[in-house]
Parts: sequence; structure tokens; C-alpha cells
Amino acid sequence: MPSYLITGASRGLGYEFLRQISENPSNTVVGLVRNKSETEVKVKALNRPNVHIVQGDLEDFDSLKKSVDQVSAIVNGSLDYLIANAGYISSWSAYDSLSTLGDDPKRLEEDLLKCFRVNTIGNIHLINLYLPLVLKGDVKKVITLSSGFADDELTTNFNISEAGPYTISKSAMNTAVAKYSAAYAEQGVLFLSIAPGAVEVGQDAGTVKVTEKQIPKAMALGGKFAGYAPHFKGRTMPEESIKDMLSVIGKASVKDGYGGSFISHKGNKQWL
Repeated sequence: MPSYLITGASRGLGYEFLRQISENPSNTVVGLVRNKSETEVKVKALNRPNVHIVQGDLEDFDSLKKSVDQVSAIVNGSLDYLIANAGYISSWSAYDSLSTLGDDPKRLEEDLLKCFRVNTIGNIHLINLYLPLVLKGDVKKVITLSSGFADDELTTNFNISEAGPYTISKSAMNTAVAKYSAAYAEQGVLFLSIAPGAVEVGQDAGTVKVTEKQIPKAMALGGKFAGYAPHFKGRTMPEESIKDMLSVIGKASVKDGYGGSFISHKGNKQWL
């Protein structure tokens, strides 16, 4: 009976991870969310006794620490998969360069710190707290959700100067994943960063909200994406992205050289 812990499982990609994985009644699936009561109402419609919801917030270390004992009781002291999906995307800094954002240095600093606090520090705390359970698991896989924005070659080759704070925090987490892999690969733990591609998850699912003023900037960014991937026809649905990622996660192993890797939902460096 494989066990899964999925952060940010109340909506968007996190919820779709929870929905697809829990389709198999043999899987024990725990969703770690900020708002437990609302999420429990939502997942009740699935009518799946193998789904459990626990409260935890990446910006609240004490809540994460408290969640460990609750999750441990559900999964009988061992965890096979930790899927660190929860994260923060800044709408304010999504379509401007760091130099343009620097016109408001105080807000830029706050934005950088918020992204780093959630996407990097929060996930490092999460991993540290749950590693003892993962080490007792049979599968031993720790997966973090990253972004194609964090690929430096994509950034420089296609002049993608936008979303600096978010990108920096995701790049930092990719490095953290490599560091964890260096420490735990010999114990059979797979640490992997995976990007979901461009996914249509709706305005209520943690995506960037585009203001009227940002529309031309968003279109310009879309033009850069078109230059990178001429075949790209638009965002995919969560169902497709999660299906692809679960396939990659299932196949990836330390033995096959995936430890500490940063790859896409396609299992390579093709982000779109």
C-alpha cells in the first residue's frame, strides 16, 4: 500500500495529484493544506476513504512540525512519496525584469523574500521534517514542483527576463534538491525537481492574475514562448500534466541517474 503526501492539495495541480493518485484504493493519500475544513468539504465529493487531509503551511514551521505526527499515524510511520507541490507565484513581478521591478526597491525586496520564504525555505523545512518518514518508506521518492523558468539556458537563449523573484526561488530549490540527492542517494532516496509545463488551472488555483496593464507584457512573453516552442498550441489541462508527471516520477530512479535532476513533465528538458 504506497503512501503519498502532497502539499498544496486543495486546488490546482495539487488537487489533481490527489485525485489521480487516490483513484487506486491501494494508495494512501494525504493532502497537506492551509485550509483543512474547506478542503475536506471538497474531497468529500470523491468519496474515497484512502484520502486524508492535514493542516500545514509552508510559511509556518510549527504547523509543518505538528503535521508530521498526524501524517505518521495515517501512513503507519513510513512515507513512500513526498510531493512538494505547494508554492507561491507573484502576480506583481510576473511580467517585468528585475531592473524594472527595482523602481520600487522595497516591494521588490518583499517579493523576493516572499518567493524565497515559500518556494525555497518552506520546502527545505518540509523535506527536513519528513525525511525520517521517507527513509522508512519502501519507495523513497521526494519530488518538488519546479518551473521551466528556472532553466538558465531558456532564460538567456530566449531573453526571458520576466518573473525574476519566482524564478530565483525555484532555481534555488533545484539546487537544494541536488544537495539533498548528494546526501541521500546512497540511501536510495530519489530527489527530483519536475516542471509541469504550461497548465490551465484557473484564476482560483494560485496562478498569476493578469491586470489590464499587464496584458501586453503577457502577450510579449507568449511570443518568446512561441519562439522557443513553435509547436506550442496553448496551456494543457491539469489532468494531462499530472498524468505525464506521474509517469516520469514512476520511472525515475537513482540507479538510472535521475538523482538531483531538474526535468520537465516530458522527462527531459523540453519545458513546453
